[in-house]
Amino acid sequence: MNRAWLACIIAWLALAGGCARLPATGLTPLKAKTSSDLRAQVLAQKPDVDLFRPRGPFEVITHADRALRLSDTESVDTDLYLAAPAGKAPLVILLHGFDNSKDDHAYQAMHLATWGIHSLAVTLPNKGPWLENSRKLARIAALIRSRPDVVDKRIDGERIMLAGHSFGAAAVAMALANGAPAAGGILLDPAGTGKGLPAYLRKVARPVMVIGADDRVSPVRDRGWFYEYIRRDVVQISIVDAHHEDAEFRLESTFLDSESNATEELQITFVSALTAAAFSLGHTGSFDFAWASFRNGIVNGRFFDALRK
Repeated sequence: MNRAWLACIIAWLALAGGCARLPATGLTPLKAKTSSDLRAQVLAQKPDVDLFRPRGPFEVITHADRALRLSDTESVDTDLYLAAPAGKAPLVILLHGFDNSKDDHAYQAMHLATWGIHSLAVTLPNKGPWLENSRKLARIAALIRSRPDVVDKRIDGERIMLAGHSFGAAAVAMALANGAPAAGGILLDPAGTGKGLPAYLRKVARPVMVIGADDRVSPVRDRGWFYEYIRRDVVQISIVDAHHEDAEFRLESTFLDSESNATEELQITFVSALTAAAFSLGHTGSFDFAWASFRNGIVNGRFFDALRK
């Protein structure tokens, strides 16, 4: 059995408590020994988001339910997903939305790590206040930026990215507005948190990508604000027919959850888009590569609402 496949299964079993089923995305045919090798191979290809649909070439080392200590009296519950190669690589910090937790983004985090992007899924108070969550998120980024070894020595503190879903995406934007030391943000179907949000969005000075669900079938409060009020370096695309819940992806099966509108196919589209965005920003400092990767999907009708400024 392929070692990367086996490692993914082991990581999945450890978190999912035995409900053994990974999405049938397969593994990339790309072969790489280091993050730098993979970067060179990917950037040499024609950009295409579907490149990131299969799991990447790297094994994943998982540390579940790990407390990240911010002070002597305060810690954050996290799951850490490390790409196995020894060299330094970028990090994505993933924040859930309302009434959710780090578990709701476990597959996304693991998938990123298979592509050489370390991932830290965090649980913060899941009913807010989201401004306070944004401040804590900024503190987490600042701690890791100054001392990457508190998480793992393979993390490149100069290449930290923030990603969030729904209100968690708004927290990401507010953290960037308040100077969180991150390369930029990836907002998964972001939702507005109130009248004060536009003032924060106007202050965002880092690249941001909005990956939206289809607001014709799954409208989200004030999602349009994020593109409207962020002044520059913002990219937006939406996924046809996707619901708000498709921007989450637990490791265990959710088919018994009658309240969820998520479908695995659209969840995989979201994780592919997230990985394209993180790879682009983490390895080039911009979303240019990711933006180009959506071109075919826009032409064939899988993506729409493509905007950039």
